[in-house]
Formats: sequence, structure tokens, C-alpha cells
Amino acid sequence: MIDITLDTTTVRGLAELDPTSRGLRLHRLPAWVRTQYPEPQLLGVEAQPAGARIAVRTAASRLELDLHSTRATLRGLSRRRGRVDVRVDGALHDSVELDGGDTLDTDPATGIRQLVDGPTQRIIVDGLDPRDKLVELWLPHNETIELIALRADAPASADPTDRARWVHHGSSISQGSNATQPSSTWVSLAARRAGLDLRNLGVGGSAQVDPFMARVIRDTPADVISVALGINVVNADAMRLRAFVPAVHGFLDTIRDGHPDTPLHLITPIWCGIHENTPGPGTIDPESFATGTLLFGAAGTPGDTAGGRLTLEVIRDALADVFAHRDDPNLHLIDGLALYGEADAATHPLPDRLHPSPEAHRLIGERFAAIAF
Repeated sequence: MIDITLDTTTVRGLAELDPTSRGLRLHRLPAWVRTQYPEPQLLGVEAQPAGARIAVRTAASRLELDLHSTRATLRGLSRRRGRVDVRVDGALHDSVELDGGDTLDTDPATGIRQLVDGPTQRIIVDGLDPRDKLVELWLPHNETIELIALRADAPASADPTDRARWVHHGSSISQGSNATQPSSTWVSLAARRAGLDLRNLGVGGSAQVDPFMARVIRDTPADVISVALGINVVNADAMRLRAFVPAVHGFLDTIRDGHPDTPLHLITPIWCGIHENTPGPGTIDPESFATGTLLFGAAGTPGDTAGGRLTLEVIRDALADVFAHRDDPNLHLIDGLALYGEADAATHPLPDRLHPSPEAHRLIGERFAAIAF
């Protein structure tokens, strides 16, 4: 078996590969962001490689990937393990569930965390046609990964892609919450459908119109950009309308400093019943622990928007107003309700009241690709 180099040419969709005692830890945000704002929620989700994939051209019939995962769990709740999707020339060849790695388990009653060590996992990909082909290993969108080694039974090299580059930023919905496979999150699905080279900056709970995120997008090569803003601001109760509108303008201004003419899609929130007319903060339904399935709620008072408190209805109007006041022919507004609306919730309900089901991810991805690309 031949050792294949793992770096940011063979592992796409990342900012950095950080050496550890075991291997290489994946980061979607650069070190300066992690140093400037080392907030645990952000650090936890940016290290989950949503949209990242190992992409090599090879005539190999067999590959071996050694990796070590770390998953976060809440005691008493069932959560799906991450997977590695193997795609050959775009077609799904296999999807391998993680079964090793460490577990960072949190007791929801006390907040105490316990790290339970687990083994490194070897993922074997075999039965491949021994011809030149593109092999992509889509890495888990919901677990932290350290890459240890990649081997093949024939030489392999980085894919010299000439595909257009898409940079997307959003919340846990964009990162892929509730999707069952990393290549079937709505963002990954849209990228594959449109033939784009993806950089996914979806960060669960952390799409807060942060200036550092706008700087990352500004400095990242891109042929098309999209930003989905609103749901995290509402469920964190992070802003009032007076702060939100100029913050979005500033966010877009910063992106335009690096990409003055790049097509830029501003996406309003998809439908989410708990926050349509009810401000945050978001809550977790304590009774849901008894069922083993986490359910979210909203702690605000329905209709309480007089003081500038934000709901999804207010956010959509505000983003439309931002769009209307910008003289930017390459800025496009996408209505989140056209991607997933109230009627869709009747047929494809949000399983935890906040995040799309796997079927809804497919629906959103197909609709977004059709509208944007």
C-alpha cells in the first residue's frame, strides 16, 4: 500500500490541518479566529468537517483511511453517529458509519462532562474499478475528526479540479443537523447537483453575523457566495432589530471588500414554527429527555416585537429591507420560505422542531440549486 499525502490539496473544504500527537485535526476556521474568539460552542462545531472531503484521482482498487473521531453526546439522548461517504466520480459507492473514537459525554442535569476514550478506526474502501477516477471521502459533518493515514494500492494525487468555488455560511441547518450522511446535507447536495467545489462555513448555533466570519469569507477564494442569516440570532436572543440591520450591512460590506462583483446570495430563514412569531431565547423541552429525543422550543412571548425583539417573520422583512437598500446588482435575495415553507412542514416536519429531516435536507438542497445556480 502507498501512503497518500494528507494536506489542504487532498483534503478540500478546510482552512487548516492542525498536527496533533495522533495525526491531523481538521479546522474549517483559521487559527486567528479560534485565538480571537475561543468560545466553546464555536470551537466545537468548526472542528466538525461539514462539507470537507478527501478528493484524489487514482486507479486504485482499494483505499484505507485511519481516523480518530470525537463525538459530543448528552447522557440519555440517542444521537446518530457520523459517517464517511465514499463517492466515485460523483456516485455513492459506500457509506461507512463511525464505530470508534472518543466520546465527550455531558450530563444534562449537572453540566458535568466526561471524556471516554475509544479506539482509532480504519475505513476500508475496496472493490473499486482499477481505472483513473475521482474518489471522494466525504467526512462526518457532526463529529470532530483527526486524520491519521491514507493508503492506496496505486498512486493517488490531489484532484486538479477546475470547478467553480462556492463558499456558504449559515447555522446548524447549513452544517447538516439531522442529515444522516455528510454528502446529503442540503449544502452538500446542492454543491454536487451544481458541480461546485464547496467550502461549507455552516456553524451550529454560531451564525451570529460575526465580523470575523465575514472576514473569513472575504479572504476565501470564491466564484459564488451565500449567507443564511437569522435563526441563530433569534434563538440566542442575541440582538434587537436596531443592531441586526446595520450588522448585516457591515457583514455584506466586509465580504464585498474581497469579492466586489462575486454573485452573493442572501438567504432568509426557512420556516420554523417555534420562532415564526415568538422571540428567543430558544429552549430545550425538559420533557423530551424522557423520550430520548431532543425537542426545542422558544421562551419568548408570541408577538412581542414592539421593542425590536426578533422573530423569523421580523428577520425576513429586515433582510428584504437590507437587500432593497443596497446598490449591488450581484446581490440576490432568496426567500427561505421558497426552500422550506409551512406547507412543507406538514409533509416533512422538523423532527426536533428546529432542524430539517433528511428528506427536507434533500428538498432544500434541490430547490436551492435550482434557484441559485
